Amino acid sequence: MASEQPYLHNLSGVFSAPIQAWSDAHGQIRRAGAQGIYCGDDRVLNSAVLSVDGREPEWVSTQLHSSKETDYIYFVRAEAEVADPLLSLVRTRTAESGRIRPGEDTESLTGCTGRVAETLRIESAFRRPVALNVRLTLTADNTTMEQIKQGERSSRPVEPAANSWSWRDDDTALLLTTGSSDGTAPAAVGFAGSTVTIDWAVEVQPGAVVELEWAVDLTDADSPMLSGDGSPIIAPVSADPRLNNLLQRSVSDLNSLRLAHSSHPHDTFLAAGAPWFFTMFGRDSIIAARMLLPVTTAIAGGTLRALAGRQGTETDHTTAVQPGKILHEVRRTVLTVAETGQALRLPPVYYGTIDATPLWICLLHDAWKAGMPDAEVEELLPNLQDALEWLRDHGDLDGDGFLEYLDASGQGLVNQGWKDSGDAIRWHDGSLASGPIALAEVQAYAYEAAMVGAELLDAFSQPGAQEWRDYAAGMAERFRARFWCEDELGPYPALALDADKKAVDGVTSNMGHLLGTGILNQEEKEIVVRRIMDPTMFSGYGVRTLSTTNGGYWPTRYHAGAVWSHDTALIINGMLADGFPGEAAQLAAGLLDVAEANEWRLPELFGGHGSDAMRTPVPFPASCRPQAWASASSVVIAAALGHRLQDLETGSHDQPLASSIP
Repeated sequence: MASEQPYLHNLSGVFSAPIQAWSDAHGQIRRAGAQGIYCGDDRVLNSAVLSVDGREPEWVSTQLHSSKETDYIYFVRAEAEVADPLLSLVRTRTAESGRIRPGEDTESLTGCTGRVAETLRIESAFRRPVALNVRLTLTADNTTMEQIKQGERSSRPVEPAANSWSWRDDDTALLLTTGSSDGTAPAAVGFAGSTVTIDWAVEVQPGAVVELEWAVDLTDADSPMLSGDGSPIIAPVSADPRLNNLLQRSVSDLNSLRLAHSSHPHDTFLAAGAPWFFTMFGRDSIIAARMLLPVTTAIAGGTLRALAGRQGTETDHTTAVQPGKILHEVRRTVLTVAETGQALRLPPVYYGTIDATPLWICLLHDAWKAGMPDAEVEELLPNLQDALEWLRDHGDLDGDGFLEYLDASGQGLVNQGWKDSGDAIRWHDGSLASGPIALAEVQAYAYEAAMVGAELLDAFSQPGAQEWRDYAAGMAERFRARFWCEDELGPYPALALDADKKAVDGVTSNMGHLLGTGILNQEEKEIVVRRIMDPTMFSGYGVRTLSTTNGGYWPTRYHAGAVWSHDTALIINGMLADGFPGEAAQLAAGLLDVAEANEWRLPELFGGHGSDAMRTPVPFPASCRPQAWASASSVVIAAALGHRLQDLETGSHDQPLASSIP
């Protein structure tokens, strides 16, 4: 039975990884869906409902300051001689994360702390004092992200009896605090089961302001994920107002996703996305860091080192680890997921990804070219050698010269490329292909990784470069011989090879990832670009994951019809690298329209409906918001629209965002 994953498209949130808080669009946190306050993968409060004199105040506007701070503006009804709204309440919610420092030795950082806080600013234009009873009703919780994603709730209620309590075990603690601007309105806090009520009796004087405050401080001493270290990303500024809005919003989102692992506390990477993937993801973190190289190499360096620190050294089918392999995902505990007719059971550190390892190599090379210091690159050369050897010794399961995947545990991911849902790999008639699967783009990543790996080996006087150039030449030759198909529109690269080494003939966005890798000749590049720009693939907003001619196409099927922002951005990057600036600009303009329709936040994915049929893109309701590689795509869009980031003025990482919900 399919899970009832909560929808997010109409929610509002504040984020500071690994802390997040989700509410309805009006700021109330109700006991529904994914709404709540989280520390890591645990929801600790599932409601925070505000009322004044027994009624909920009437929402009128949401004002976004940054991804970490939002205002919700309400009016409070009170007896008056005029109908004008003269009593306002501004509810400012913030999220902030930190680290546990057990001593002066910062290398011993062991867990995370965080705070979600609200200030309630009440202001009156009445000529007389107004007496109000303000109440906030909270509900304690201990539901895991795994349960929430399945549409479930914890069966173990939390029943606090004091201002501080644990939501899971002795390693976790929540501290509730309250206050007011002048101390004249002390709060009364009551406890009944899992419900906590905070009551303030206030009198608002004419022309004066009353500020009430509450906060929860969260501590997880055993969390593997810490808040990101070092300086935030700085947003470039564009003279184009639309592009500037996108860049500012994207960088604000990216800074809210900064994480580090407890084993490498000073190496910052980007969490994949909120709420579902607020953790280390190999592929996602690598791709986002690579897109950001025109802006910063710091995220790339942190990502490379954090992943190298957990590079595989053994073979274990349960975790899918192999020597030299780069991991897929890190969680605190085992993750159980319902997926297309089977229950997946992923271990806390899981290596079930076919593309993270070659992409790690490509990121190392590109970061070096972008200015990462030679000394930092040299430290990673042993990891580079191990990753290259993984391509040869472990990535090719059957010795045919291609990288393929097959879950050997029976409990892991069936598909292990970026389209990792169980129904992603389809023949043109819509039927599913059987594994082992050799994806087209993975062969291109391996080709590029071998070529740039050889360049790095030569540059740093390391042996073996010619072996990898020979490997790449052989990969290109094999790919050209085995991966091409043809239909009524002409030739095109297949999606994959299946278990019988037949070319899976689904027309997909995967072919666009071949661009810029070097595996295609000029004629093949032109073929791929023409097919990508065909109306069956390009929706006007972005590139569909699957052609509308496919028997399995549906515009809101996760990997078989929807449009992913980063997928289109990677194709744009390839077009720019291979000399197709006009087509790249067309795709970038479509994504800019998508961003504008979503308050300048590029969604993780959205519906594949055509722009000729839909005035604005249709949301994919469970899409992450924010999502790292979607936000990082803004840098690619800027490049495609002719804005060279090195020519832009340096901006700010913390300026207010020009975004509101009227």
